[in-house]
Amino acid sequence: MNNLPDFPWDRLEPYKARAMAHPDGIVDLSVGTPVDPVPSLVQSALVEAANSPGYPLTHGTKALREAAAGWLRRRHEVTVDPRDVLPLIGSKEFVAWLPTYLGAKTVVFPELAYPTYDVGARLAGAAATASDGLLALGPQQVDLVWVNSPGNPTGRVLPVEHLRKVVAWARERGTVVASDECYIELGWEERPVSILHPDVCGGSHEGLLAVHSLSKRSNLAGYRAGFVTGDQALVKRLLEIRKHAGMLMPAPVQAAMTAALGDDAHADEQRERYAARRAELRPVLEKAGWRIEHSTAGLYFWATDGTSSWEQVSKLSEIGILVAPGEFYGSAGGRYIRIAVTATDERISAAVRRLQ
Repeated sequence: MNNLPDFPWDRLEPYKARAMAHPDGIVDLSVGTPVDPVPSLVQSALVEAANSPGYPLTHGTKALREAAAGWLRRRHEVTVDPRDVLPLIGSKEFVAWLPTYLGAKTVVFPELAYPTYDVGARLAGAAATASDGLLALGPQQVDLVWVNSPGNPTGRVLPVEHLRKVVAWARERGTVVASDECYIELGWEERPVSILHPDVCGGSHEGLLAVHSLSKRSNLAGYRAGFVTGDQALVKRLLEIRKHAGMLMPAPVQAAMTAALGDDAHADEQRERYAARRAELRPVLEKAGWRIEHSTAGLYFWATDGTSSWEQVSKLSEIGILVAPGEFYGSAGGRYIRIAVTATDERISAAVRRLQ
């Protein structure tokens, strides 16, 4: 495992220390971690299920799987059999281990991407390629392709036509497509579409997996609550592996997740919070000299003032604002920064005052 990269956020520590020295404290916009309360109905469900002395089911409760399938049908026009839903202990662990589960030898992910796609390929000993152009890969066999829409870090939404081409390309080659859709409910200027939507996949989920997380939708990052669904044979295979590996979502978290997936009101309220923070911060960033690209969905602004990403990180840390350098997400991000809108209303307002 000596081929793993250093954990990138460790390199931000000096800039974090500088930002923390600001008289009014740090405004940390570097990581997209939720800061708003866990919805009360979710907390109640967790507490009510606290007396759970037995082992939970790897496959999850029937109620959880039905809630996930109901949410996909209700919110995203996607129909899956509840038997084809598999709970995850947060989506990150699945992203990191999917190439190993599949025995993948070659993995492709976006040029600007969440670093864990690359880490997962390395853990599996697979060859990893960062590419947005599948046709440029030529005749080589590819075992797994990751797509991410809305994208992290850019907030880019992949159109139906693009996703349809990816699916067709993969099916011609027997390649598995895994779609990371953890920001799918946070479309702003564009509406994201699941890889499992019939307009994309033609009504067949063959060779396709969609990965979902409740960290952003329901402020459940601390609960580690996600799920994967799609190709029935693939999900069945993943379930067997995870049974052997003891990948069990705790029963109280399963109950909390069931409650969260069954309720849309809290998700709509949280979405409005993020919309208000975006609306407050964006014009001030642009007036201060940053150009924002893509960012039509998700929880980040992908921005540049034309200088290197680390120069921008340093510049903002001097006024107590911490952001992530685009370099963390690939060499193509060398002149960009990623700015999260997951801080509290008070901290977003503090950032606005400093930028003005």
